[in-house]
Amino acid sequence: MQGNKQSVLAQRLRALRQARDWTLKQAAAATGVSASTLSKIENSLLSPTYDNLIKIAAGLDLDVAELFTASDAHMGTGRRSLSRQGEGRQYETPYYDHRLLCTALSHKRMMPFHTRVKARSFDEFQDWSRHGGEEFVYVLEGEVQLYTEFYEPARLKAGESFYIDSRMGHRVISLSPEDAIVLWVSTHTDIGEE
Repeated sequence: MQGNKQSVLAQRLRALRQARDWTLKQAAAATGVSASTLSKIENSLLSPTYDNLIKIAAGLDLDVAELFTASDAHMGTGRRSLSRQGEGRQYETPYYDHRLLCTALSHKRMMPFHTRVKARSFDEFQDWSRHGGEEFVYVLEGEVQLYTEFYEPARLKAGESFYIDSRMGHRVISLSPEDAIVLWVSTHTDIGEE
């Protein structure tokens, strides 16, 4: 875990919890993430999975990007956010290095990431990733293998993509000599509602 990049999340999570005057136990009840896991995240001892980030954001009624930076006030129609080359909020896991894009807006329906796929084996993962919403992944560089719990594995090379229901267990690994690079877009569970 890289201290600088993770300390932003650690500090933000602690500040959000304390602003609500919640104990770790209360935060755990609200998010569905154990108090010990939340404590480790707050102390930069653990990099949470994307699934846990989604649970934490939902429990705090925030956009995932707001866990890494204070959000601007919710904007009405005509919203816009830009990410210039190399910009974005870094978030590293053992399997992926994500760079969250267009983080200036809160309450987005999509979470775009520029992601380096580091995982090389199905067995590196402790469990399936699964959460509400849907995901679209477009391979920019290299080759990946998509594993899902209901389908045969699929190999995808640069220029190819997949779209899945995120509630179905899934994992993505790089098959390239170097880490694969993808554009990864996740939606929230309430997409299409309103």
